[in-house]
Amino acid sequence: MMYNQLDIFKADAFEEPEKKVEQKAEKRVNRTPIPPTVIEEVSSVTVSNFNIPLDADLDSKQYYPISEVANMFNVNISLLRFWEKEFSILKPRKNKKGDRLFRPEDIRNLKIIHFLLKEKKYTIKGAKEYLKKGKKVDDQFDAVEVLKNIRTMLLELKAGLS
Repeated sequence: MMYNQLDIFKADAFEEPEKKVEQKAEKRVNRTPIPPTVIEEVSSVTVSNFNIPLDADLDSKQYYPISEVANMFNVNISLLRFWEKEFSILKPRKNKKGDRLFRPEDIRNLKIIHFLLKEKKYTIKGAKEYLKKGKKVDDQFDAVEVLKNIRTMLLELKAGLS
């Protein structure tokens, strides 16, 4: 049997198989309230979860590599690079190789940025506007740092009494 060239190109020759559309089962999430003891444990972990040295210890080194700074704040290196692009107050130095080296002043600024974005849940835009206010930010940040230190001290005392 001989086929005509036009027979090959007919629409019937190239039929697509039917696609099966499956409906996804609805997922029901059980949302139970978190007990207060768990909230206290989580919040105490987040306070002590950072390896940021005190201001007096920060000045012991002139420069900190980006990997060390990322470990201090428990964030990715890429996030620090992103914050560097977004916030003009962050100006890490770069060596000949192109590695970023953060000064203690940069780390203090990172503390404020981290506080605003991660703990206060500000957006990038909101944090930028907040930083433009200037002195108020530093005063509030210092007050929160003192309160955090007092809280960790009290939690340690509480653990010692138990």
